[in-house]
Amino acid sequence: MGETMTTGVDSERPGAGAPGGSEAFPDDGEPSRDAFEVFRDDWGIPHLRAADALALARAQGYVTALDRAWQLETERHRLLGTSASCLGAEAVDWDRFVRRARLADTARRCFGRLAPETAAWVGAYVDGVNDGLAEGASRAPEFAAVGRAPGRWEPWTPLGVWLSTHILFAGFPTKLWREEVAHRLGEDRMTLFATDGPGTAGSNGWLLSGERTASGAPILAGDPHRFIEAPGVYQQIRLACPEFDVVGLAVPGIPGIAHFGHTGGVAWAITNAMADYQDLYREQLRRTPDGGVEALGPDGWYRAHAHTETIEVAGADPETVEVIETDRGPVIIGGPDGASGGDPGGGLDGGSGGDQGRDRGGDQGGGPDPDASAEGPRAISLRHPPRVTGALGFDVLPALLRARTVDDLDTALDRWVEPVNVVLAADTAGGALHRVAGHVPVRPDANRLRVVPAEDPAYAWREGEAAPLPRTAAAGPGGIAVMANERGLATPLGVEFAPPHRARRIRELLGARTDWSSAAMAAVHTDTLLASSRPLLSLLAWAPGLGPAAERLRDRLLRWDRHMDADSTDATLYARLRTDVVHRLAGHPALKGVTGADDPWRSAAYPALFRPWLAAVPRIGYALESLLTVGPLPYEDRLAVVAASAEAVAAAAEETPPGPWGELHRLSPWQALPDLVPDEEARPGLAGDHDCVLSTSGVPGVTDLFARGPAARYVWDLARREDSRWIVPFGASGVPGSAHHRDQTPLWARGALVPVVTDWDLLHPTTRHPEENPAMTAAEAATAGPAVPALRAAVHEQKVEGFGTVRLVPVDPSADVDLLHGWVTEERARFWGMGGHTREQVREIYEFVGSLPTHHAYLALRDGVPAALFQTYEPDADPVGECYDVRPGDFGIHLLIAPAEGAGAVKGYTDALLTAFIGFVFRDPARLRVVVEPDARNGKALARMVRVGFEVGPEIVKPEKTARLAFLTREAALRLA
Repeated sequence: MGETMTTGVDSERPGAGAPGGSEAFPDDGEPSRDAFEVFRDDWGIPHLRAADALALARAQGYVTALDRAWQLETERHRLLGTSASCLGAEAVDWDRFVRRARLADTARRCFGRLAPETAAWVGAYVDGVNDGLAEGASRAPEFAAVGRAPGRWEPWTPLGVWLSTHILFAGFPTKLWREEVAHRLGEDRMTLFATDGPGTAGSNGWLLSGERTASGAPILAGDPHRFIEAPGVYQQIRLACPEFDVVGLAVPGIPGIAHFGHTGGVAWAITNAMADYQDLYREQLRRTPDGGVEALGPDGWYRAHAHTETIEVAGADPETVEVIETDRGPVIIGGPDGASGGDPGGGLDGGSGGDQGRDRGGDQGGGPDPDASAEGPRAISLRHPPRVTGALGFDVLPALLRARTVDDLDTALDRWVEPVNVVLAADTAGGALHRVAGHVPVRPDANRLRVVPAEDPAYAWREGEAAPLPRTAAAGPGGIAVMANERGLATPLGVEFAPPHRARRIRELLGARTDWSSAAMAAVHTDTLLASSRPLLSLLAWAPGLGPAAERLRDRLLRWDRHMDADSTDATLYARLRTDVVHRLAGHPALKGVTGADDPWRSAAYPALFRPWLAAVPRIGYALESLLTVGPLPYEDRLAVVAASAEAVAAAAEETPPGPWGELHRLSPWQALPDLVPDEEARPGLAGDHDCVLSTSGVPGVTDLFARGPAARYVWDLARREDSRWIVPFGASGVPGSAHHRDQTPLWARGALVPVVTDWDLLHPTTRHPEENPAMTAAEAATAGPAVPALRAAVHEQKVEGFGTVRLVPVDPSADVDLLHGWVTEERARFWGMGGHTREQVREIYEFVGSLPTHHAYLALRDGVPAALFQTYEPDADPVGECYDVRPGDFGIHLLIAPAEGAGAVKGYTDALLTAFIGFVFRDPARLRVVVEPDARNGKALARMVRVGFEVGPEIVKPEKTARLAFLTREAALRLA
């Protein structure tokens, strides 16, 4: 399942997880205690301490690779557009978009323009990731499930991860929806469904000045609401060195702490500003006789960049994608051959709609495309700031860590680019900040609303200009400042915002007292009042001609407190009514142009990736409040719809009474391999709803399950940082089965938070994984050192059913000399050729082996007990390479099983060890064939090799012995597995 690609895309590098070779680490890839220290609290949360910022960045990358190896690999594939090579056909749509949008190329550009010191800092993080990936991957079952080893990170990979994470954050596909609404329902209806919709955020943040807190110091709190992934999108972490000491929520794969942090002197948090800063251009493209592509611009036709790439698909044939870039940006929909964009110029669904093959001359931007039809325009390009400016804002990240005051923070944020955020901050000196940060281009208002024509210069960006970024008095009225994606501070920068309900409710709750503490913030985080229910319940109150059952339903819901509590059956009844109303509205003639058979979701003109933004029923569900208030339906029709729904829901409730809301409203997180580790604990039932402060957002009219919700919660206390609190949906570890994989879920589900521990004496010093017992003291660790094999970092770990856990750890020649000498000098090891060696000779031999970059020696531990000596080598760097024709991908091994003692009682002992060794070898996709060379007289070893799938090769004569070659191919090994 390799990834084959052509121009402009990064190929996989072999040797995944190899040590980075920095002076901060020994050559075996294990972190040196002199480089950094790793502490963990009782929740397995990493607290890192290092001598300087570069060593600390490396430590952050290393620990993230240990805890989140599979998550990092998933993100790396997502930015490269190679996910389908692991996950199969379901990931092709994303891969095609990422390649067409040229995200990897943009990341390289942005990295190339970083300040040198920032580039070195990002590079140190990447070195740490690469140092830790092999060990982290050995603990993650997902790699074995897909038959892959982790790929090596490049210096620019974190920038690519940031891009792929946020490329859809500003919701540019909504412009496709507005274009369809304008065409089908009329220009005056373009923003009819304007409200918080698919792909947008529901985050909350608030700042209380000292006048409203018990301590007299500010408190900053909130919760980013976004699509919840397992493992989580935020990583609780502490980063400390002589320059700074910061706790916060990092994004795995990104150095530093971008969004939510507390340095001790200043704390900050963000929400999505809902700004519009990405534009879609309707392109006219044509194929040239030589197979190239031309685009029409303001000055006429010109040659556009074009090349093809191949997407490898696990379990299916590869797919080809044509990558085209015009002067506006990469073409993400359609092409010169007239379809939405699968094969070169082709569509995802094998066809295109209507008149897509026709020329589009004469388009006049501000109005609808006269040739668009319901099947959409022929080609659309994406223009966004990082592609244009070559900047993401990463130079800001180290400056945030060093900030001591809000003024420091404010100055740093002037250089922020992507995404555009609203920021709240406060410091211990009484300073406060409330501003927008990011890059919004200056261009016509029409660009914000819809797709505009590429050839018209009126829709061009003003080169080098950015929109002014609003700011306001940070304290706010009454010492309260709130940010909740609502239309407010960022209004001049956007089109669609979240309804005002969350922001109003937070202000109402906070205004009720002046003695707030960190511990009391949970009451705000978990508030469940659904203010947006008012229009539907008002219509229900006046619905005419209801039957007895419907009247009982009406009376019950009008007495309801409008809280979407988990144990509330009234909340369930309201959700049933809302769903029925949504579907009846979808069937109303007033909306017929975008519903049913005419639903834009059904159009083949757009890639499937964008269809969530084009589906009518979710749009109606999210915009229900406005559709029931000022929508296109006459008031009498709205009353009739609600009355009919009340009758239907009441009748159903008579037969099946509603259960508690929490039984239906369950978390449904995104997982790359959702069926690998089924875990019902990861899908708790929760209170809340889309417009509650506790914004656990399902899709009204589609499902009560929710995928969007609080991806973390935080409380930053400026009086005492140790009184701060935080929580994430799952845990610190991304490793299934770890003690800290799901340990925070029960607390998160009920709205509790865990304390931020800042006293180093209360933390557990360890270089080990969060799932291991962290209670070893520093003195014990120093005493144990590397002498005990079981305490060394493993390069590979594998559980073998019915046998135990096999770990491969590097040989320490000095510490292991007695063990090794005892093994290799026994009569049973005569074929090893070291029977007469002294202890000193054995030590010198393995010191020499350890000095070679092509040869390695490992102890194999079975449940912590030494069980075998395992050596690897590159055949073309070994004398054996002179005895046969070495193929690319050949990899040599030697194996010496420990003295039997109790091992003989375990059936299949050697075969079990071989299973782990072969798993270690073939996790690297560059390794295609294992080579062994047992003594030709060792018939027992040869028979064992044949039994496990090796093919016997020729005899070879070496100075020390006559050997028999045997080979095991990757294909044979996978068949055995």
